[in-house]
Order: sequence, then C-alpha cells, then structure tokens
Amino acid sequence: MDLLRRLFHREEAAASFCSAVIVAGGRASRMEGIDKVLCPMGGEPLLLYTLMPFQTSSLVDEIVLVTREDLMVPIGTLCSQRGITKVRRVVKGGESRTESVLAGLRETDPQASLIAIHDGARPFLPLEVLEQTIETARQRGAAAPALPVKDTIKVAQEGVVQQTPDRARLFGVQTPQVFEASLIKGALTKAWEEGAALTDDCSAVERIGFPVCLIQGSEENIKITTPRDLTWGEAILAERMGR
Repeated sequence: MDLLRRLFHREEAAASFCSAVIVAGGRASRMEGIDKVLCPMGGEPLLLYTLMPFQTSSLVDEIVLVTREDLMVPIGTLCSQRGITKVRRVVKGGESRTESVLAGLRETDPQASLIAIHDGARPFLPLEVLEQTIETARQRGAAAPALPVKDTIKVAQEGVVQQTPDRARLFGVQTPQVFEASLIKGALTKAWEEGAALTDDCSAVERIGFPVCLIQGSEENIKITTPRDLTWGEAILAERMGR
C-alpha cells in the first residue's frame, strides 16, 4: 500500500499544472527614460530573454504577461513573431505590484496547482534555477531562489546604527517565487485588502505564517533596474554566447 501511495503521489506531482505570471509593467523610473522590458540587448528585446526559460521548460504550462496598457500590443506582437507560444494572455497591470500580480493571477488557468511569479526585468534566469524552484514548491508549497548577502548589513535610524544582523542569516531573494496556487491567491488578496506594503510575493505568504523554502539562486539572475545594469546584462549575455 505504501508503494502504491508513493507511485500515485509521483504521478500526481508529474501532472501538476504550473502557470507563470511575469510582471513587466513598471514605469522604470530609475532607467532615465529607457523602457527596460523592450530595450535591445544583444540585438533582441530584453523581455525575450526573460521569457525563454519559461517557454523552454517542460514544467511550465502557460505564461500570463502583466504589463502597462501601452505595451500590451507591442508585447503581444513580439510573442507572436518570436514563437513564444506559452503566452496565453497579456493583461493590464495595476497601480502597485500586488495589484499587478493579482491581475495576472485572475487570468491563470483554473486547473493550475502551482504559480510561478517572475520579474519581467530579470532576463538571465538559468533554466535549472527555474525548475528547481518549481520542484521545491511542488513539495513544500512555497519556494524562491536566493543568494547569501555578501556585505555587512546595518539597521539604522536617522543615520545612526541600531543593530548589525548576523550576515550568515541574511539572503537576497530573487524571482521566480513559486507557490501552491490557492495559497498565493489567498495571501495576496488578504495583503491587498489590508493595505500591506509588500516588496515581494513571498512576504504575502510569510505574513500569514506559511514558511517559504529558499533554494540556491544565481549570480546571473540580476534585475535590470538602472542603465548601469544594462552593461552588466550585456556582459552576462556575451559570456553566455561564448560558452
């Protein structure tokens, strides 16, 4: 009987439907007028690199893209022209990240048991990081890639240090952040209704007491936030092309 249970669990896990919600609708206020999700990098729009691991992975079944209203048609056209067939919908985002993610969640397939949420401005996500995060979330309910913090961190108030946390316990969290579907839908809805200020999606499930499992992130999985980051991105791309 135990063997049958294990076999059944494996089959059930293998059949899990995973929807990816990619948020690419920010105003890019720190990009000095550059529209980062469509800016060229190595001759291709940045967003195309972001989409490729999700398009390639057999663990991802569909992609919902959330963006600004003025980018919906250009992004839809890009996906159609470049054969990004897993993009099922391109939807308009909200005023905040939480609202934008919720807009994407509402458009995911009802059969999705897992939701992967990713920043549209992270174009160099390694496929193995994506798939390990999905597999960990499948087993644990919530997972995200992260890297240990290298610098010493100070907690300060009005310019005066109050505390120096133990660096060994600090991590910089990346995306994709992957969750059991009903968990993240309920947690984000609750956070939005209560006006909670969130900087990532893990915070929504943390605040209701659900543990998030961290897996090894990647130094390449940077977020393009400033024009200088584009230079780092070009370097990563050049290194990948030379491999």
